[in-house]
Amino acid sequence: MKHPVVTPSVGESITEVSILKWAKQNGQAVKTGDLLCEIESDKATVEIVAEFSGALSILRQPGERLPIGEKIAEIDDAATGSVAASTPAPAKSAPAPSAPAPMAAAGGAVSAGPAVVMPAARKMISEQGLDAGSISGSGKGGRVTKGDVIDHVARGPVQTPARPAVPTPAVTDRPGDRRVPMTMLRQRIAERLVQAQHTAAILTTFNEADMTAIMALRAQHKEAFKAKHGVNLGFMGFFTKACISALKAVPEVNATIDGRDMVYHDYFDIGVAVGTERGLVVPVVRGADQMSFAQIEQKITELGQKGRDGKLSITDLSGGTFTISNGGVYGSLLSTPILNPPQSGILGMHKIQERPMVVNGKIEARPMMYLALSYDHRLIDGKGAVTFLVHVKECLEDPVGKLGFSI
Repeated sequence: MKHPVVTPSVGESITEVSILKWAKQNGQAVKTGDLLCEIESDKATVEIVAEFSGALSILRQPGERLPIGEKIAEIDDAATGSVAASTPAPAKSAPAPSAPAPMAAAGGAVSAGPAVVMPAARKMISEQGLDAGSISGSGKGGRVTKGDVIDHVARGPVQTPARPAVPTPAVTDRPGDRRVPMTMLRQRIAERLVQAQHTAAILTTFNEADMTAIMALRAQHKEAFKAKHGVNLGFMGFFTKACISALKAVPEVNATIDGRDMVYHDYFDIGVAVGTERGLVVPVVRGADQMSFAQIEQKITELGQKGRDGKLSITDLSGGTFTISNGGVYGSLLSTPILNPPQSGILGMHKIQERPMVVNGKIEARPMMYLALSYDHRLIDGKGAVTFLVHVKECLEDPVGKLGFSI
């Protein structure tokens, strides 16, 4: 019996996913519980494991965008499969066509000349009575996807000539250019950044913090802290605690705009930006105000590792009320971070650098960090933003007195 492998539901608002990579090959023997492939939505990566043992037949290839519930493979429990398989091949063999006829491609797609039309796109082209040759493909290898057909119809025949008279430099490849399709995660990042710029009145205010006290505490307690809690004493615990204290003092920074309403959040779910190979993700530390320094560091370490391994779930990435982004780990001295919608504030941390500062009438070299708060000016006035950032600065410069630091 052949058992279908379908794209699973990965969240209420997600209707489309793409195959990131196959862990098995076409025709390979698999066992129940084996990892088959990884799929990617615009929020997270999810693993699909085998629910049956047998021979794997791959129907869809990496890079293809598919609706939820689409069949991507079959497992034949009556077949043994091979230990080492060859390059993935089409699941179904098509009759040999004559020379001018379209050729069958992997995953049931059809090629008409240079363009490869995916099944869902082919069905829509047929229903709409469209010319497949006039539709540009954005999928892997130039494949025409259902999204390409929808875009083609939306633009209309006047706005989409089959052959543009003069190619624009933006879309003309030159020798040495390498065209790679954007992942769904990268597309989602791009959409959200543009959304933030278009829907919020973003303004950034700056300050700086003397990191002497925090660096002294870390040097004094780092070994005992790690021995007791199993994680390093980093900077994020201090910054998370400082931001929570400031959010309590200036609650509008922990609020969002919903239509004509302002929604104040009486909880503190702090997003922490994490850089991964596939792009920037923002997992959330929930109930951070109830956590100790050690618990915050442990949770951030856990989420950071999950992000680098591509194991973050939708729950991990949803529902934050405020975000902290540490560009200093990459050497950034100053930046203006962009809001993470629908949040109204984001704190940017930066590189710690010794600078000459006047202390008690004398010039001393002090480890200083520039702080940047970007905020939605529709909700937060300049006074509130400056008050928030000064509060963060004061907490960082007196972590024992104002944050109650202890190991």
